[in-house]
Amino acid sequence: MNADPGGTRTGDDVAREGTTAGPAPARRPGGMPVAKTPRPPTASDGRNRQRVAVVVPAKDEQERIAATVRSARAIPHVDLVLVVDDGSDDDTQHVARDAGAVVVRHSHNRGKAAAMETGAAVVAMRDADGRAPRLLLFIDGDLGDTAVNTAPLVRPVREGVADVAIALLPKQKGAGGRGIVVGAARRSIHRLTGWSPTQPLSGMRCLTREAFDAATPLARGWGVETGMTIDLLRAGYVAVEVPCDLRHRPSSNDLAGQLHRAGQYRDVMAAVGARQVRRVADKVGRIGRSGIRR
Repeated sequence: MNADPGGTRTGDDVAREGTTAGPAPARRPGGMPVAKTPRPPTASDGRNRQRVAVVVPAKDEQERIAATVRSARAIPHVDLVLVVDDGSDDDTQHVARDAGAVVVRHSHNRGKAAAMETGAAVVAMRDADGRAPRLLLFIDGDLGDTAVNTAPLVRPVREGVADVAIALLPKQKGAGGRGIVVGAARRSIHRLTGWSPTQPLSGMRCLTREAFDAATPLARGWGVETGMTIDLLRAGYVAVEVPCDLRHRPSSNDLAGQLHRAGQYRDVMAAVGARQVRRVADKVGRIGRSGIRR
């Protein structure tokens, strides 16, 4: 479940603020944005007790999933690591469980979007204790020991600066591709929302429960990240990109890698096309409700 990283920035760069479609986000003194999602109330001692669940969609990741789970459990404020085994043919589920994850399994491969939705649903069931819903931190199963480096994604969401924080990855050794899919996704997001994300296909994201629910149903296949970004920004949620020192298995430039990127392009364009149609339909509906005739 990898995405070509496209353009990157170093860890010294500050998080880039997402531009919302529609009204600009409210801001604190000093220019910092305020997330659309209401912050949960603090405890009686004034502390923020917002918890975080890590959700790991995974397929055939038995070689890396244990290291990913152990590393994710070390992220501050994380009290649940959930692996969704999306129909693996190997021992992903058993290795993940032995490493300390809660594991749910699809009997057959249903795709990343379905795994994310399953994971969020299971987390919601575990949230039913009168406390604020956990933040959802989605990460890839092949991050290994670097999974803990997704921790910077939690802070802007937990502190109410953003509704979704997206990881900016450094250049991945051995990555193929020429940025065609990344460029297409970036241009499409900009056309529909006004924002040009650096890494539109980044799958490592932390978001509030409210934001996740607003983005469902998720786009299918490799279009899930592009569709989620468009849907959230157009609904007025605030997004930021945050540099994270992550390493995962990149797609190469061999035939398998080229087929992978072809599938990415197909799914991204399908997600974009569906949202373009929806935008036109919304515009027609508004015209109809206002009583304006052509």
